[in-house]
Amino acid sequence: MSMTPGKSDDRHPILTPQSDEKVTHFGYRTVAVGEKAVYVLRHFNSIAARYDFMNTILSLGIHYLWKRTVVRMADLKYGDLVIDVCGGTGDLAVRAAKVMGSRGRVILYDINLSMMQNGIPKIKKAALEERIRCVQGDAERLSFPDDLFDAVLIGFGIRNVTDMERALEEMYRVLKPGGRFICLEFSLPTLRWFRLLYDFYSFHIMPVLGKILAGTREAYLHLPESIRMFPSPDVFRRMVEEAGFDTVSYRRLTNGIAVVYKGVKK
Repeated sequence: MSMTPGKSDDRHPILTPQSDEKVTHFGYRTVAVGEKAVYVLRHFNSIAARYDFMNTILSLGIHYLWKRTVVRMADLKYGDLVIDVCGGTGDLAVRAAKVMGSRGRVILYDINLSMMQNGIPKIKKAALEERIRCVQGDAERLSFPDDLFDAVLIGFGIRNVTDMERALEEMYRVLKPGGRFICLEFSLPTLRWFRLLYDFYSFHIMPVLGKILAGTREAYLHLPESIRMFPSPDVFRRMVEEAGFDTVSYRRLTNGIAVVYKGVKK
């Protein structure tokens, strides 16, 4: 099955026409459903040590503004309990913990241990060791009881999950009634001329910078591929609604390069 730039397949996972084997995508590659997690693990292991640095370089620092928007939209209160799913090196966890005060608690939850380990110095520098707890686990099987968290945050992680529908249902499950779901994810610019520039930067400049600064061209070629395979904002909003969330909305940032989705548990 071929994948072409700029087009996304809204079915996750899909069936090949030739067989009943379930497959999904890793960038533009078609892979078996059971293998995607292995590819994702290898991908993030290869970039974990340079992840924060490369985020800042490739986004020109704008990712900090996007994450600030996420925390503001989460409407966090003093003493809230929050889970940062696919939390990686903990950018959102640290920002959330600072907002919620000394009684607030954040679970930094990620399947990749290397990513969380590379975030520990950041947590210590902010003196938040008592407020942030790292837990290794799968977004499709959250290891927490129902109706526990005041908010679920997920930043640039949902597109790497094999079964997005199941992950959304899990995040809905662990939220308290009235709890907020906030998802930050990449998308594509809305202006045509800006999209052309963005495509050139993504496929020709970003992989070169990845090779020079992080030692891997492939990881930073996969990034724009995975963005273009992610559902459009309207399609993903419907997926969030189908998981059970109410009053689902989204907000485009930086002409649509990033999108913040918000939903509330009924």
